[in-house]
Amino acid sequence: MPEGDSVHRLAARLRATDGTLVRHGELRGGPDAGTALTGRRIVGHATHGKHLLTRFDDGTTLHTHMRMTGSWTVTGPGRRLPVHAAREARVRMALDDGRTVWGLALPVVELLPTRDEHRAVGHLGPDLLHVDFDRDEALRRCTVDPDVPVRTVLLDQRRVAGLGNLWANELGYVRGLHPDRPVGTVDVETLLDTAQRMLRHSATVPDAYQVTTGVLRRGERHWVVGRAGRPCLRCGTRVRARDDVEVIGSPPRRVWWCPRCQPEAA
Repeated sequence: MPEGDSVHRLAARLRATDGTLVRHGELRGGPDAGTALTGRRIVGHATHGKHLLTRFDDGTTLHTHMRMTGSWTVTGPGRRLPVHAAREARVRMALDDGRTVWGLALPVVELLPTRDEHRAVGHLGPDLLHVDFDRDEALRRCTVDPDVPVRTVLLDQRRVAGLGNLWANELGYVRGLHPDRPVGTVDVETLLDTAQRMLRHSATVPDAYQVTTGVLRRGERHWVVGRAGRPCLRCGTRVRARDDVEVIGSPPRRVWWCPRCQPEAA
């Protein structure tokens, strides 16, 4: 699932292209489709939550978001993408070292001045994976509406950035919180500390990517996600699930919880 840890790992891979010159390339999607990237040198990659920022030496930034369909790949010298995959390219950058960077099926692609990156990510809350994570501001944003369900707060990128549906469910389980529990009844400081620790572990430790139980066996990597109707790995109670529509017009998101480990009562 493309969440904050996914984009963090992606940026780490793409930093292998920092310093290279785009020999030829272009944007093939978004409002700037058709814009040439030829002659720009990649100077860095940054992230904020689920957003990727690719910076160039001419003072511009390529802002992209994968959502549920996008991906990135780098082909080596002399290598090509399969024709069906190349058709999905929304970004193509052929580099001066022979490699080519492809952004595939990206729903968000825009080129903007680097000084205006705030237009793309300024509305987001503090990023749990940033070294300078503003814990006090995140705490303020997460507790300003005490009656909002804790799961809704965790998914709101304007409050704290980087958590998606997988992490909202798994964090709820780890902290023993029913998904509908009002955030005002929750120890949010401890919740944020746990979220930061789990997300960073997933983003930086080999073989730990989105494994929350510490077990790599298929079907046992998550405490509740994907385990509807199966016994809880701790207590044996059947895990429950439902589909919630968070925003009208958006597809429903799956919610999982263990009714014993995450009771409704505070």
